[in-house]
Amino acid sequence: MELKIFFRKSVSAIAALITVGFLGLLVWGMLNKQPITGLSGVTMVNRTAPQFTLTTFNGTTISLQEDVRGKPVVINFWASWCPPCRVEASLIERTWRAYKNRGLIFLGVNIQDRKEDALNYIREFDITYPNGPDPTGEITIDYGVSGLPVTFFISSKGEVVRRWVGAIEKPVLISAIEEIMP
Repeated sequence: MELKIFFRKSVSAIAALITVGFLGLLVWGMLNKQPITGLSGVTMVNRTAPQFTLTTFNGTTISLQEDVRGKPVVINFWASWCPPCRVEASLIERTWRAYKNRGLIFLGVNIQDRKEDALNYIREFDITYPNGPDPTGEITIDYGVSGLPVTFFISSKGEVVRRWVGAIEKPVLISAIEEIMP
């Protein structure tokens, strides 16, 4: 009888420890806001940014290799249905307006969205920096995007300096921009 009680208490204690450990890991993961620097073993940071051509929603074509070569670039991957994208949208637009005359390029890449919804999002947040869809998903794949939003900071040498996953906060955004400015 005592053995059964001991066994039950031991199993309960082990289950409680596993549960507490799992919850602790879950909370740590949610609170850890460090940038992710790689996906599936492929580290984007400190590598040459994948080249692409983006056709914006207003029909302009922008080539990362030809049109913005030699300039620092911020690339933000977003979707209208993404709540964290909505959280950061106004900050990114305000920051673009503050830096655009200093030679910094901002590009928005809309993924997995309907054109009408994307355009409504752009109007809602009064976004003026160039934005376009990634209809084939090729840009998204080349950059290793697996969740939204994701923001890449590319130096004037064409190297990915930083990558931020999740809604970006002003201090992180400004720090990353200052890091890529000449």
